[in-house]
Amino acid sequence: MIDLYTWTTPNGRKVSIALEELALPYRAHAIDIGKGEQHAPDFLAISPNNKIPAIVDHDTGQTLMESGAILIYLAEKTGRLMPASGEGRYRVLEWLMWQMGGAGPMLGQAHHFLRFNKGAAPYAETRFSDEAKRLYGVLDRRLAEAEFVAGDYSIADIAIWPWISRYEWQEIDLSAHPHVRRWYQAIAARPAVRKGYDVPKAVGEIPPG
Repeated sequence: MIDLYTWTTPNGRKVSIALEELALPYRAHAIDIGKGEQHAPDFLAISPNNKIPAIVDHDTGQTLMESGAILIYLAEKTGRLMPASGEGRYRVLEWLMWQMGGAGPMLGQAHHFLRFNKGAAPYAETRFSDEAKRLYGVLDRRLAEAEFVAGDYSIADIAIWPWISRYEWQEIDLSAHPHVRRWYQAIAARPAVRKGYDVPKAVGEIPPG
């Protein structure tokens, strides 16, 4: 059994979707970041950076924070959603790192300035809006040549997709990125994705794209 500590954010949804795709037994524990529950000492003992998601795997005794590390761990634990070796493995890691180092942080800043603090910092709005559009262009070009970002469906897609599901927060029109839209809608239709999206609680339908 795996204990998952999470909230209804893109980073949290990465892990719940992966757990559903892998059919691993887990218990979800809601960490309401709006109420500051991520700062509680018990959670801090699991996630020293006081960020969700985090897991405790009672099969192995492993605790982990950071969504990318958790996805790699789950893929290696099950032998699924990432090749064990060779070019395919590095392609998955390449696009996972693209999400962790680029798409996640930059799109998160777009949310901050374009959705939650509109008008407060015009320079920041322009900067992160332009970067969001650039990142969507990178993703669209990749998906023009591959069904999924690393070739086969993988933890890289699972990492990227929840951030794209907030395209409206980023003021992105998916019709301008047809390959991203095709990929986004195909993943949104997966039963495990639909189930994992509603962890730890349902907050609305998946945006249609």
